[in-house]
Amino acid sequence: MRAVFLDIDNTLLSFDAYVKRTMRTGFAHFGIKSYEPYMYDVFTTENNRLWQGIEQGTLTFDELQKIRWNNIFHALDIDFDGVIFEKYFRQALNESAIPEDGAYDMLRYLHQKYILCAASNGPYAQQVHRLEIGNMRTYFDYLFISEKIGASKPSRAFFDTAFHELNEGRRDRILPDEVMIIGDSVTSDIAGGLSYGMKTCLYGRNRQISAPDGVPVIDKLQEIVNYL
Repeated sequence: MRAVFLDIDNTLLSFDAYVKRTMRTGFAHFGIKSYEPYMYDVFTTENNRLWQGIEQGTLTFDELQKIRWNNIFHALDIDFDGVIFEKYFRQALNESAIPEDGAYDMLRYLHQKYILCAASNGPYAQQVHRLEIGNMRTYFDYLFISEKIGASKPSRAFFDTAFHELNEGRRDRILPDEVMIIGDSVTSDIAGGLSYGMKTCLYGRNRQISAPDGVPVIDKLQEIVNYL
């Protein structure tokens, strides 16, 4: 193994923890009804559905931002402008860098052994800034972010561009089967990596989730030492 691709949200930085905190503070800020834990499940269902559209190429990120919170508020029977809350949500996300448990230990371990590449779907400046304020940016040799690449995981175009940049100026080219991608999404990280011929590892985060045959699943990031 020569290089490792690492997802960002819910792999290195806890998007789930950010969402729960921001729904609680945002609802209070705008005088919306009090946040309750079930509301996070509604967010997750709608947000995952929209991101699947991005992964499948049927929705753009700009379109997602226009409809996400209106859809969530409709499901929660909340009468509030979702576009206004989306702006608040994204501004807060830009300054959020809540690490997943074990993220720093994993980064230190992998950084000593492999070329490290961030591989994330999202806005470029936002994702880079979050890595910087989370003191994670220095571990990475390459940053592959969908907005800058012009394609999202799991598309082949995302990985074509990433490997082109990874191998630029390199005589001994790094091949897909010499690279592992680690992430929490079966449909994005794992599906994209497998279709491109990469090694894959699913960060299960203690969820009841099944991975394709032969794909290792870790519940704690420190467990990556068992595979790399």
